[in-house]
Amino acid sequence: MTKKTHGKKMRLAKAGRKNRRLPVFVAIRTKRKVTVNRNRRAWRTQKLRIEE
Repeated sequence: MTKKTHGKKMRLAKAGRKNRRLPVFVAIRTKRKVTVNRNRRAWRTQKLRIEE
C-alpha cells in the first residue's frame, strides 16, 4: 500500500486542474480562432511522469 506525499498530491491536483476544456469566454474573445485547449491530456495514453 502506497501513500501519496503532499508534494505529489499537489502536482496531481494541478495536472487535474490544467486538464480542462477551454473556457467559453476565451473562444468568444478570440472570435473562435482559439477553440481547443492545446494542453489537454488523455489519462490513458499520455502519462505525467511525476516523481515521488
